[in-house]
Amino acid sequence: MLKNLRIVLVRPRGSGNIGSIARALKNFGATELAIVGTARTRSFWARAMAVHGQDVLSEARCYGTIREAIADCTLVVGTTCRGGLYRKHSQTPHEVAPTIAAAARAGKVALIFGPEDHGLSNQDLEPCQLLITIPAHADYQSLNVAQAAVICLYEIFLASLGAAAVERIERARAEDIERMYDRMRSTLLKIGFLDSENPEHMLLAFRRILGRAGLEDADVRIFTGLFRQIEWYTEKGWKVVEEKEKRGVKIR
Repeated sequence: MLKNLRIVLVRPRGSGNIGSIARALKNFGATELAIVGTARTRSFWARAMAVHGQDVLSEARCYGTIREAIADCTLVVGTTCRGGLYRKHSQTPHEVAPTIAAAARAGKVALIFGPEDHGLSNQDLEPCQLLITIPAHADYQSLNVAQAAVICLYEIFLASLGAAAVERIERARAEDIERMYDRMRSTLLKIGFLDSENPEHMLLAFRRILGRAGLEDADVRIFTGLFRQIEWYTEKGWKVVEEKEKRGVKIR
């Protein structure tokens, strides 16, 4: 049911947790495990905790960056137990699961978990269109990463069984979206809209807005074309526009 779901572990520290997550993937019909950074997938504890999910563990792929790990995904979801300006739009696994299940019927979906000691950083969360926070008691809100993965996979598995899990849009690939944001950053820096010392502050706001919208390929092409046109105008295009206006010629 969840063959298109990819669990991405960012800089995991414990090999036992990697094995436990491989087992959870097997429990709920998912098979793709990706690791950003190095990991001891062949250690005794990884294999012992994987139990019958050792095939998932053995086929886990390692990547140098999150961007590489999610390049072909059409929906990227991050997990966090912390609050803050960039994380206030997070939802529970139960709320997000139908969207993930629906998207996984049409394309690859990445669900990202951070290191056990401090989770995903704001930079790690940049490519995530949606965020998940698992509700827990205020006295101790931090869950073990393998436990968090089981909770999320359980909710997504249940949602995948429902008739409502039908994706209505064709989402753009993560790498195409990241290239659009590369262009956006370059353009908005050139026109002075972004603070050159902290451009990601405003870009994260754009990411949250557009992430909730669910960008399709056509949307990405429109935004990329928009920023390309802005760059053209600021560099030399304004002269062309002025000249055409003087002559009463249509600009486009």
